[in-house]
Amino acid sequence: MNDNNSPQSKLALAKTEKVPKWKVMNWALWDWGNQPWATVVTTFVFAVYLTTPEFFAADPNNSNGPTLALAISTGIVGACIALLAPVLGQSSDRSGHLIRNLRIFTWALGLSALCLFFIAPRPSFLIPGLIVLGVGSIMMEIASSLYNASIDQVATEDNVGKISGFGWGFGYLGGIVVLIIILVFFILPDVGLFGITDTPMKIRASMVVCGIWILLFTIPALVTLKDRPNEDQSPKLGVVGSYRALGRSIVHLWRTERHVVYFLLASALFRDGLAAVFTFGAVIAAQSFGFTTTEIIIFGAAANLIAGIVTILFGLLDDKIGPKKVILLCLAILAAGAVVVFVLHQPAYSEPQQICDKLTEVCQVNPAYDEALVAHGKIIFWIFGLLLSCLVGPTQAASRSFLARVIPEGHSGEIFGLYTTTGRAVSFIAPILFGLFVWFGAQVTGLASTQHWGLLAISVILTAGFLVLLPVRQPSGPTHFSAEQ
Repeated sequence: MNDNNSPQSKLALAKTEKVPKWKVMNWALWDWGNQPWATVVTTFVFAVYLTTPEFFAADPNNSNGPTLALAISTGIVGACIALLAPVLGQSSDRSGHLIRNLRIFTWALGLSALCLFFIAPRPSFLIPGLIVLGVGSIMMEIASSLYNASIDQVATEDNVGKISGFGWGFGYLGGIVVLIIILVFFILPDVGLFGITDTPMKIRASMVVCGIWILLFTIPALVTLKDRPNEDQSPKLGVVGSYRALGRSIVHLWRTERHVVYFLLASALFRDGLAAVFTFGAVIAAQSFGFTTTEIIIFGAAANLIAGIVTILFGLLDDKIGPKKVILLCLAILAAGAVVVFVLHQPAYSEPQQICDKLTEVCQVNPAYDEALVAHGKIIFWIFGLLLSCLVGPTQAASRSFLARVIPEGHSGEIFGLYTTTGRAVSFIAPILFGLFVWFGAQVTGLASTQHWGLLAISVILTAGFLVLLPVRQPSGPTHFSAEQ
């Protein structure tokens, strides 16, 4: 390690400088403000709407079609993010315009949410819907990368876990508030605000609420956070030069701080699994467990409430035992929980064939039994779905604090951009593996709807991330990471 007092190795995080609570709160409001995209758009409402066969399946006999299209588009979006994030982060560091760029991508995110209103419930709108959803997701990821890099303006070495956990948890609480607003004023009543009665229109109108929410509640953070001009006055590199510098940085990081590279690889795997939980969780609830739109939103509200509280509490634990232990604990429970939900989804499928036949016969003569099976599946999803949801936040927050502890001053944007890139470089794995497991489940069971088989794919990816993270050693000081090496 370099001397922590030298200019090249000075930590971005201050050691003793106190940050006013109001500034921390304003910073956390960005998490609160952007949460509708993760909670309402990509998880509990719009993604479910976009994968509803009666609206978007061109072939009524292939209910998996929209889901598989979403999986493919998610992989493409991941590749775009992987290419853009590190260069934009590096550019922000060099120009000292990190917060300015954060404002631009945040505003673009809000406008993307507003544009989702125009996605009508017809098969011809599936591709436009995926395009707008993809563009918004790119804006969201890049903005989040820049926002993560700003944590050094509100946290110190002693409380970075607490601050990171608070911000992430506060975002979850924002998610529950916007979900309740949408549920009470649009989805649940027979006649929603502005006289809306049509279910698809209720969902589309909810996207307008999300867009306004994003643009409004991120204002405090975008006003409070300030750009810090780069004192090195590094020259502009251009696109090709930026990628060359990034390559040199990665090589140098591999030579000097290999365990940071291992962490980036491990986090890439398990964050891909965590993203799949949110991307496909509500789809599984609707298609495999029979949840209605209202039930999904109620579940989402409960999940966000619990997740917000748990994430804030785990932030306190992070500062005491370290972020690595927090991540490993959460990943172990998440991977096991996904398998449990799959196993308990349809008990009949795990029995001998003759028992399955008998159960089918019973269902035919007693429809109430079939309803009991559906109710049983919903209870299972409620219990273990809440468990999975509440542990995603602590894992993400601890990953952010892990990296923030080792970033040298002046390289926050670049390293968090690399953090985003490594995650997105393998982001095709979860969607493709999810799609393969769904397809395989259809071949094995002969059913048209087998989205719950994707839970096994999620468990495999989370387990892989857990195994790669096990030998990682958390550095005790700043990295030698530098684009000039």
